[in-house]
Amino acid sequence: MASRLLVGTFVTLDGVMQGPGGVGEDDSNGFPHGGWLPPHVDEGFNRIMGPLLDRADALLLGRSSYDTLSSHWPDVPDEEGGAKINGMTKYVTTRTPFEASWRNSEVLAGEAAETVAELKRRTEGTILVQGSSDLIRTLQSAELVDEYHLLVFPVVLGEGKRLFGAGATPAELKLTGSSTTDAGVVYLTYTWEGKPRYGSVV
Repeated sequence: MASRLLVGTFVTLDGVMQGPGGVGEDDSNGFPHGGWLPPHVDEGFNRIMGPLLDRADALLLGRSSYDTLSSHWPDVPDEEGGAKINGMTKYVTTRTPFEASWRNSEVLAGEAAETVAELKRRTEGTILVQGSSDLIRTLQSAELVDEYHLLVFPVVLGEGKRLFGAGATPAELKLTGSSTTDAGVVYLTYTWEGKPRYGSVV
């Protein structure tokens, strides 16, 4: 039995997922809008994130996301979610092998489409991809994403890395759940259904 791969990510209304957590988190390509997420965090946000993290048996991260998270979580083990994140298995995709110092981390060296496909075959449970926009694009192209858990924020930025950008692999998704927080964040869950279907309204 293969693992299921979930993409859990924060996006603006226009699909941008870059730099949600703070200024300087990801300012590549001159992105000036870092930190658009925190003003909308409330109790409803925490009620969503807790169960999503609890459902995951492992995290899958790109190298940049790994560097960001590993520089924070080991130092705050008592912060909410810290024990779970530090204790669970972390898989890191990279073309350049390196020594991972964060506890319970495994480096997947090579092409992500191949290493993650193999990871899904040899493991069981639920693997959560959090952030890692470049990695997600690769997983989409290889049709390795089983579910999307999207928190859509009432923000429009007009620029930045998008979850489904130009050239995204066509896919049909099935809506499996939706809810809204008091701060206006919409939580949407989808399962991947394969290629799009086509028809005509004429």
